[in-house]
Amino acid sequence: ASVFCVSLDPKTNTLAVTGGEDDKAFVWRLSDGELLFECSGHKDSVTCAGFSHDSVFVATGDMSGLIKVWRVDSKEEVWSFEVGDLEWMEWHPQAHVLLAGTADGNSWMWKIPSGDCKTFQGPSCPATCGRILPDGKRAVVGYEDGTMRIWDLKQGTSLHVLKGQDGHQDPLTCVASNQDGSLILTGSVDCHAKLINSATGKVVCVFKVDSVTPKTPAGEGEEPESNSVESLGFCNVMPLAAVGYLDGTLAIYDLTTQSLRHKCQHESGIVQLLWEESSAVVYTCSLDGAVRLWDARSGKMISEYRGHAAEILDFAVNKDASIVVTTSGDHQAKVFCVQRPDR
Repeated sequence: ASVFCVSLDPKTNTLAVTGGEDDKAFVWRLSDGELLFECSGHKDSVTCAGFSHDSVFVATGDMSGLIKVWRVDSKEEVWSFEVGDLEWMEWHPQAHVLLAGTADGNSWMWKIPSGDCKTFQGPSCPATCGRILPDGKRAVVGYEDGTMRIWDLKQGTSLHVLKGQDGHQDPLTCVASNQDGSLILTGSVDCHAKLINSATGKVVCVFKVDSVTPKTPAGEGEEPESNSVESLGFCNVMPLAAVGYLDGTLAIYDLTTQSLRHKCQHESGIVQLLWEESSAVVYTCSLDGAVRLWDARSGKMISEYRGHAAEILDFAVNKDASIVVTTSGDHQAKVFCVQRPDR
């Protein structure tokens, strides 16, 4: 069974939670792989899993919409709730509050473990991605119809809507914010990434790269191959952003000049990217089963880690960037020790 998702506990970075196609999630120790407990009772593939900001709770969510929360120290289930088909799930950065988006267009917010609940009604199409902004007061949610909304979590109201010409023309795939939450990046199947001012909801600029794969001419009634944005993120230490594309392009953009700085080519599609917490190094995982580290200043690859027999579906990096944990279609999660000659 494929392993779909992984998260590390934020407080100590010693625990991982992984969820898979076998309808199970496991909490385990990074140092030796020791299983601490199984998050049992799911009815479908576990596609979302994560620890609360203080590592007290761990939440697991399956595709059918069953979400469970467990207390890590007692290994006990403390809360469970069923929503529509689950698209994404995220913990609040400062509180025991969980947010999730579903295929009916709703986003849900719960206090844990009391279960006090609020819903944010989007358009009647899936809420495909979401992110709570660092201030903890707003969330940005992307939808299948190409629109994006910034929600006020306390009031339950929509502060800004991005749609029409300003919005994306195809479903949103990913969303990210910079460290102070002033800027948002949205990515879409329409091959565009948009940089947005979170205070005004206005588009600052649009990033697009020309596809590098030679396009096969589209036959009658065939769609030309689209180059969707799969993942994106902001650098914490320099004004840089990274965008990863389905055709294997990693694009590094300079936010000061709003221009393309580097194009780093992969053999196969990028699944996810992550910036190192306190450097200009960006990690990518791709459909060829490798994790790669790139220096965003030079655009050069620093190192490459292989070990999976199938595509990598998710990965996480610990705070001091010494460990990468990967999950794959080869039914395994792996822990890589990152060796960096430059440090």
